[in-house]
Amino acid sequence: MRLIRGLHNLRDQDHGCVATIGNFDGVHLGHQAVFRRLLAQGQALGLPATVITFEPQPMEYFAPAMAPARLTRLREKVAAIANTGVARVLLLEFGAKLAQMPARDFIERVLVAGLGVRYLLVGDDFRFGYQREGDYQLLEQVGRELGPPTAASGASPSTGTSSGSSGISSGRSENGFAVENLRTIKHNDERISSTRIRELLAGGDFEQAAHLLGRGYRICGRVAHGDRRGRTIGYPTANINLHRRVSPLRGVYAVQVHGIADSPWPGVANIGRRPTVAGTDERLEVHLFDFDGNLYGAHLEVEFRLRLRDELRFESFDALKQQIARDANAAREWLLSA
Repeated sequence: MRLIRGLHNLRDQDHGCVATIGNFDGVHLGHQAVFRRLLAQGQALGLPATVITFEPQPMEYFAPAMAPARLTRLREKVAAIANTGVARVLLLEFGAKLAQMPARDFIERVLVAGLGVRYLLVGDDFRFGYQREGDYQLLEQVGRELGPPTAASGASPSTGTSSGSSGISSGRSENGFAVENLRTIKHNDERISSTRIRELLAGGDFEQAAHLLGRGYRICGRVAHGDRRGRTIGYPTANINLHRRVSPLRGVYAVQVHGIADSPWPGVANIGRRPTVAGTDERLEVHLFDFDGNLYGAHLEVEFRLRLRDELRFESFDALKQQIARDANAAREWLLSA
């Protein structure tokens, strides 16, 4: 898969595609169904599939204090999209320039001139452009105005809304595109959404979250140097930067860690600010059971299996040590019986 960072990195071969637009946080089963639909349409038209997404996510730019927790950091999201078979991801920096871009300019500069989109898959509640002035109806209108969509294969979209090919004068260019509405995708009659998955994770329901994600929930990252306090009490930890403004998890968990050996390694993890030691930054700390080795620089995937408790502030370091021992025993016992 090709990751394209910004319009200025588009190449001639990137022009002409089918596309979808969104945050796609978590790349859950609903997103995966969207990508399958996009890939099928691309195959019918003889065109590659392109996913358009943003960094930071729009809410993180407009209202960072109110932005939802990230299910996936950028690296995780791109890897998950690549696993679906999508050929390209166009990553647009969401800043003042993009936030102030009129909706028609976005269509003309990004979708038409930049990518040469022939088929676009978006939700009927999709809003874009300055002050959210652009919507599904505008996309349909401009797609028709620009003329019938053309494709490398000469085919036209077989599903979705009208491409606007009827009643088009010969004076208009054939740079138009068809637009199709993303339908709500459900699992066992429940709508699949990133919001719902965040709620499940916050409540410690990892089994149901896995059903909606299509995989167990993991946080990935590279092991960095910490303050080494864990070593002084017999519980060394691998410290992993969360690489997100807000974590969907906070507390103590039984985990399995991928990337150390052929099979997952059991452990206990804490996500939070470490109030007992006056911590300020939010981080993930993982204690691996019966492990003796150097993990600095290693890229690990921490899969969360059971929520043990909230993060707490203890009156002394000794009290913290005693609680960690209880947490480790509880995690070990549960993982052995799971």
